[in-house]
Amino acid sequence: MSKVPDLAKRLLVGRALSSAQQHEQLLKKRIALPVFASDALSSVAYAPQEILLALGAGGLVMYHYTPWVAAAVVVILLTVVASYRQNVRAYQSGGGDFEVATENLGGNWGVVVAAALLVDYVMTVAVSVSSGVENLGALLEFMRPHEVGVAIGIVVLLTIANLRGLKEAGVAFAIPTYLFMFAMVSMLLWGFVRLVGGADLKAETAHYDVRGDETDLAGFALVFLLLRAFSSGCAALTGVEAISNGVPAFRKPKGENAAKTLLALGVVAMTLFGGVIAFAYITDARFAEPDQGSQLIDPETGRAVEHADPVIAQVAHTVFSNFELGFVLVTTMTALILFLAANTAFNGFPVLGSVLAQNRFLPRQLHTRGDRLAFSNGIVILATMAGLLIYAYDASVSRLIPLYTVGVFVSFTVSQIGMVRHWNRLLATETDAAQRRRMMTSRGINAFGATLTGIVLVVVLITKFALGAYIVCIAMPVLFLLMKGIRRHYDRVAVELVPSGEDVALPARIHGIVLVSKIHKPTLRALAYARATRPSTLEAVTVAVDAAESQRLQDEWDALDIPVPLKILDSPYREITRPVLSYVKGVRRRSPRDVVTVFIPEYVVGHWWEQLLHNQSALRLKGRLLFQPGVMVTSVAWQLHSSDRLKGRTEPPGPGASRRPPRTGSRPGAGSVSERD
Repeated sequence: MSKVPDLAKRLLVGRALSSAQQHEQLLKKRIALPVFASDALSSVAYAPQEILLALGAGGLVMYHYTPWVAAAVVVILLTVVASYRQNVRAYQSGGGDFEVATENLGGNWGVVVAAALLVDYVMTVAVSVSSGVENLGALLEFMRPHEVGVAIGIVVLLTIANLRGLKEAGVAFAIPTYLFMFAMVSMLLWGFVRLVGGADLKAETAHYDVRGDETDLAGFALVFLLLRAFSSGCAALTGVEAISNGVPAFRKPKGENAAKTLLALGVVAMTLFGGVIAFAYITDARFAEPDQGSQLIDPETGRAVEHADPVIAQVAHTVFSNFELGFVLVTTMTALILFLAANTAFNGFPVLGSVLAQNRFLPRQLHTRGDRLAFSNGIVILATMAGLLIYAYDASVSRLIPLYTVGVFVSFTVSQIGMVRHWNRLLATETDAAQRRRMMTSRGINAFGATLTGIVLVVVLITKFALGAYIVCIAMPVLFLLMKGIRRHYDRVAVELVPSGEDVALPARIHGIVLVSKIHKPTLRALAYARATRPSTLEAVTVAVDAAESQRLQDEWDALDIPVPLKILDSPYREITRPVLSYVKGVRRRSPRDVVTVFIPEYVVGHWWEQLLHNQSALRLKGRLLFQPGVMVTSVAWQLHSSDRLKGRTEPPGPGASRRPPRTGSRPGAGSVSERD
């Protein structure tokens, strides 16, 4: 292999970090807030818009319900934040909702929560990046025809940033996140000042009419539409759970620091969401999409209006109508924070994947840290799945949102029920009065949170099912069954590998077989090595694909007086693998207690294309022989001159190296071998 891939990797993700440097990747609260809270903060860019979009299906008159729907969303947001502050104090290992559900409700509920969260993290990346591209299109209109390509490019950039490591990603994302907060607060304050000063603030869409597919709503239909708008607005709650999965990334005291970060998140998210929805209502901002049951109509021409700017861009343009730079700042920071919001998932998904892998519900490779001490495999999987979603849904936020909130509210509800069980268990043994009061308060908060999030989950399922939530309802059970199947496999293998008395018994004899095609240096080395191992019997075996060549090989063998007998296997159909397998099986049948060792000469090459020209028969034989019980396969390497270019190359660390630090204080020349090895 060339050094070029390694050089490219170092340029992209940076130099490798040792396991001893892992503590340096822990986050301060001021860095943790933008890293873990950017998803929830960025929801102010699309949650208010989704409320107006859902209400618009009933026509313009339904906009009067906007403040009430927004108030209900704020209540749920504050409830969830208060509930999760109890979670992060009680569970700090990074398992989050999965750990809470597993310990208090059982393994199956833990897997349900894990499936929900994994799906939701993928949706977070797809929705946040798509919304960011949509908002950036309000400023740079030439990007609109290329939204899918731009969105996938942003996912690639985020992947590279996170592969460089958590601390570097946190520092890189902290400045834009705080600039977004500054821009949003400045917009709200400036808008308030202008309103107090008597300015008439009207959005650019204020004179348009909203025509919905559902008119003359009353009774159940009206309630259903309001619930649909409420469930759309609940997208503002996504991302809150990420902090509970990222507690290990905080500095000590981890639980308390995570709880403070959650509180800051709740206050900021509530302020920004409430402020944007208030100004959207005051300025008469309107938004509609035909495929969502509504459209904007220009009353002067009677024609439908296409490509209206996102609601937050309309509010910024109206508030900063006398200060264009303010509009540019808000729009740019909104797009940027939406891109960075996906970073919440890039931090939560790999950590959760690592926990699941450690518990044998996902492949063990997800538990391995990469060169930069990040869970590289989880990061790459998340980016791949999100990119596929963006491509499949054309980076359309309105089409992706219905898939979004189901998973997160499943995890909300189950984890809060688990926390109630957690406090009940502790209260049963606690005798200190002050501790009991604290636990009962926490239990009450979690019980209230479980009730509200459970109601919201039912509402989301009912109102969003036909709009696309059914896909998530299929994906989650499939992922649940997949994880259970992986766990069953690992458990079955573990039972199968438990040592028994028979495993330590020595074989009666060892039969050595050297596979030969012609007499050359690799063959002679394989014969020499096989003789050095001193098997009970040793023979060379070749397959007679061509009778004349086989006879020449026999003659040359006899002429060189090689002290190993040569056996020629007949092959009337010019096969190589099958005759060798049949012969090895015959040896095993004659002596079932014996072991057969097959020595295969192999070339070591320096270029990838050389591998295609050599070793193909050896690979096929090894692949088949490995399935034969009582048969060992030994590759005897012969280095071709092309491999010399790689002799001085530094060996890259193998998978799991960061989890297995080298043993210190070993004797000189003993090498570095970990305790696990």
